Amino acid sequence: MNILDKIIIDKKREVELKKSIIPVSQLEASVLFNSRTYSMSKLLKNSVSGIIAEHKRRSPSKAIINNNHSVEDVVLGYQNAGVCGISILTDAKYFGGSLDDLLLAKASVNIPLLRKEFIVDEYQILEAKAHGADVILLIAAVLTRKEIKQLSEFAQSLGLEVLLEVHNLEELETAIMSSLDMIGVNNRNLKSFEVSLDYSKELASKIPDEFVKVSESGISSVEAVKELQKYGYQGFLMGEHFMKTENPGLEAQRFITNLIY
Repeated sequence: MNILDKIIIDKKREVELKKSIIPVSQLEASVLFNSRTYSMSKLLKNSVSGIIAEHKRRSPSKAIINNNHSVEDVVLGYQNAGVCGISILTDAKYFGGSLDDLLLAKASVNIPLLRKEFIVDEYQILEAKAHGADVILLIAAVLTRKEIKQLSEFAQSLGLEVLLEVHNLEELETAIMSSLDMIGVNNRNLKSFEVSLDYSKELASKIPDEFVKVSESGISSVEAVKELQKYGYQGFLMGEHFMKTENPGLEAQRFITNLIY
């Protein structure tokens, strides 16, 4: 069994436990549930940099990345740097995140927030909305086409945008549908953790132009972003490159300045 399979087994168990404690009615009663959302896809279409910065404490492949900074400091630094959106890891067991991180980010900034999570149930989408997310992530590798359709349509009915993550042509062809806003190509194989930007390059021409193209993971240089822009990518999800530094926001600012100028 690979790490992705383990995560999904744990996630399904976790969701069922949460359902038994926090009813849907409580999520829907959240102050944030009916709040306005920000469009990440529109910002990416009109951005010169297209950077989506990530708050991530640790990962299964890298152990601890950064436990030293508060969520507020990191996301404010990212916003000041001029990013198009911020990805917040909310998985606790494998990434050290939480829904509280999303809530604190929402209270600190006014740019689009992506709930980065292994979503397997509509309940998690309600959680995302109740805690201030503007965008949810769906991972094609762990969902059927029917599930992607159900979950993406449900998210959009709540005013949330949907970023679908794929890793290969089979996943892309299976998952393309109108209820998506952005399609991201993960340059990291979630089963082996091997990283290569070739995944984004090879799939670029297969992604219909109606979707904003996002390249995810393994991006660590201005040159890489500029190369991927030639393939039509407008969004670039970066976490580890910023989070492993002493000041993630300042590093994001330097990166974007070098990219633009």
